[in-house]
Amino acid sequence: MSTHPPLPQSRELADTQVVEVTERRAQHRRYLMCRPEHFTVSYRINPWMEPGRPTDTAKALRQWQDLHDTYVRLGHEVELIDPVPGLPDMVYTANGGFVIDGRALGVKFRVPERRGEERPFMDWFAAHGVDVIEPVEVQEGEGDFLLVGDTILAGTGFRSVGDSHREVADVFAREVISLRLIDPRFYHLDTAIAVLDPVEGPSGVDRANIAYLPTAFDDRARAVLAERFPDAIAVSDSDGAVFGLNTASDGRNVIVSPRAVGFIDQLRDRGYIPVPVDLSELLLGGGGIKCCTLELRG
Repeated sequence: MSTHPPLPQSRELADTQVVEVTERRAQHRRYLMCRPEHFTVSYRINPWMEPGRPTDTAKALRQWQDLHDTYVRLGHEVELIDPVPGLPDMVYTANGGFVIDGRALGVKFRVPERRGEERPFMDWFAAHGVDVIEPVEVQEGEGDFLLVGDTILAGTGFRSVGDSHREVADVFAREVISLRLIDPRFYHLDTAIAVLDPVEGPSGVDRANIAYLPTAFDDRARAVLAERFPDAIAVSDSDGAVFGLNTASDGRNVIVSPRAVGFIDQLRDRGYIPVPVDLSELLLGGGGIKCCTLELRG
């Protein structure tokens, strides 16, 4: 049972926190996605998965297509990796690697059910001109590694091990901030933090804003986040519980679950444009918008 105090709602935050609202600028993105042609829930590797509950592959495909088409409509590029029979979680491409400056660190899954995905993703990167580094430590790609400006936020506690944080720091020569997750519902970092301005603006005004769920982290991680990101949006438990933080942002448009109504209000208050996309069927596998989206940073 959580011992953390209740979080303030968005209007209460507005009353106690003065934040400068700037004109947000959309930045071009290139994403890797995978059609959920084989999506089902046949095993349980996170609290969201219930193998006895029926899943609708056709519905998952329709919802995924809506996400894909939303990215294209917003002017972003979408690359596709072929789905592999017997690997129903390949749709969650964010776990397939971590790509910066045309280099990809492959993944090494903790759970055996997903290890068959490791080679197809590394092969795709290599076939598309990306320099691939074979991982040594257990980590699950952008699920637990988030690039914020020039800094990598790295999650641990459930999937990626702490030694992988040193590995990713060495591979990309970036500062890495380790953050421990404590709520099993938020087993990857991208379920508890949303990077809203991934790239700093020229004047520093748009500096790497984030939103996060305080109750998903231990005391030390919350203190680090409060110090490093004093203007961050603190999201309520109710919005976190519908995967509201599992979002994709181009710095202006934030693709977000329509059920995260408080977070949507908070985004508007900060000058972002929320773009609701429903991935309720894919949430049955423990994934949302960001889980289905791997950023290819050239």
